[in-house]
Amino acid sequence: MAEKRNFVLMKGGKDTDSIFTGRAPRQAALKAANRGITDIKLRERGTKKVHNFKGSRNQVDAPANAPSWMGSKVWKPAVKKIGIERLDKGKKKKK
Repeated sequence: MAEKRNFVLMKGGKDTDSIFTGRAPRQAALKAANRGITDIKLRERGTKKVHNFKGSRNQVDAPANAPSWMGSKVWKPAVKKIGIERLDKGKKKKK
């Protein structure tokens, strides 16, 4: 089974304090979208990858098997992957 990975939310090219955990970048992006974030850039910790997503959320009726404490409406997130960027940490190429 795949291990959980940590993804840091980026805004304006800088890391924020928001960290989302998941086995795949999409799982972490769904968690960010559920908080209402629409332009999602997640930097994978330990790598130079930045996963880009467009996110949204819609309010839908709760499922029939929902617990009694849950309201009649719930938020359902949706994400679409735009691509992956590679970070360059300012290394100069030798000529």
